[in-house]
Amino acid sequence: MKRNLFPVFALLLGTLFLFFGNGLHGLLLPLRGTAEGYSDTALGFIGTSWASGFVLGCLFAPKLIMRIGHVRAFSGFIALICMVALITGVFVNQFAWIALRAATGFAMAGTQMIIESWLNERVDNKSRGTVFTFYTGITLFGVVGGQLAVGFGNPNTPILFMVAGIVYCIAMLPTTVSNAASPRPLQAVRIDLKLLYRNSPVAFFGVLLTGIANGAFGTLVAVFAARAGLPDNQVAFLVTGAILAGALAQVPVGRLSDRMDRRHVIAGLAGIAAAAAIATLILRPGSTTLIVLIAIYGATANVLYPITASHANDFARPEDYVKIASGLLFLFGIGTIIGPTVSGPVMTVFGPYSLFIVTASAHLLILVYAIIRSRIRAAIPVDERDTFMAMPDAATPVSTTEGVALKNPNRDAPDDQERREDHAA
Repeated sequence: MKRNLFPVFALLLGTLFLFFGNGLHGLLLPLRGTAEGYSDTALGFIGTSWASGFVLGCLFAPKLIMRIGHVRAFSGFIALICMVALITGVFVNQFAWIALRAATGFAMAGTQMIIESWLNERVDNKSRGTVFTFYTGITLFGVVGGQLAVGFGNPNTPILFMVAGIVYCIAMLPTTVSNAASPRPLQAVRIDLKLLYRNSPVAFFGVLLTGIANGAFGTLVAVFAARAGLPDNQVAFLVTGAILAGALAQVPVGRLSDRMDRRHVIAGLAGIAAAAAIATLILRPGSTTLIVLIAIYGATANVLYPITASHANDFARPEDYVKIASGLLFLFGIGTIIGPTVSGPVMTVFGPYSLFIVTASAHLLILVYAIIRSRIRAAIPVDERDTFMAMPDAATPVSTTEGVALKNPNRDAPDDQERREDHAA
């Protein structure tokens, strides 16, 4: 384990501070915006702007990375993120925040591509799963730590924004001073949505709807909690609980999906997430019950993307892995743009609990469509599938495609390919 992690230790250390800053700054904005009296629509557009920037970053950041190199691009992206964190703390204006969040999203797409391409090149096939699991744990630990740090300060002052900027600067240092060789240049991938739909209609619509639900929830859950009357420390605990529950549920639910039709697992997860959302909407419980319901929601909603991606790859041909993974990420990004854009105005008109009207609607659509498709198309036999690999929702094309392509090196055997085409028919 130590031997596998030592070559990328500096990169992983920088990643920890990067995601700590993300967790802190990402929670500060809705809390400060709520205190400033910004409308739910405006706060939703802040999330939409980030998602739009991230999608654009996935499309255009590789060209910049290929032009100036990984280390300089990495430093430049983090410097941009740092400047945005400091400016948002000093210049408190909702319209400026909306514009600035797009820059953060663009830069985050670039940094994640660099991190994950670097990891892929520095580890071998035997240690890839271990290293990427460790990487996922670091990102989650960083985000959770940053969110919990909100409870130790006052979001209504610039101090915590400055702390976020300092943490981002620290994230630059390990990689900048490291003597590790840079990875090979990124390769551009053409997105083929028609191929993705032909390969798996459930994955096509499931990932889009998951993006809508997760984008709405991730952007506005802190706003909802603050509007519902929770103090800042409980807001941080609620948001963190949803993330941790999703992280803990990934492996057991993924293993379950390896033993049965993944579409039934997708339908079950969507149904539980919808039930938790509807219960929150109708019951409007106190803080303890609310935190439990949100944890149940997070444990199911945050696992939908990797399960759906695994289902898509069950039907994919080896030569299509990259296109399938890139298409999934693109659809998820589009969904995260739609979610906050719709949820913000809905919450403005109908109140904070109406956030769960949007999330429950998306999950109910996933439930119904997954059941319908499971009756139309036969499942891939269990012994012919890839083994589930946990991944973060914000996976970039690099991590998703490289990880999926290397999970089962025997998948391109002719007999397996013929059986897969028979099932697809």
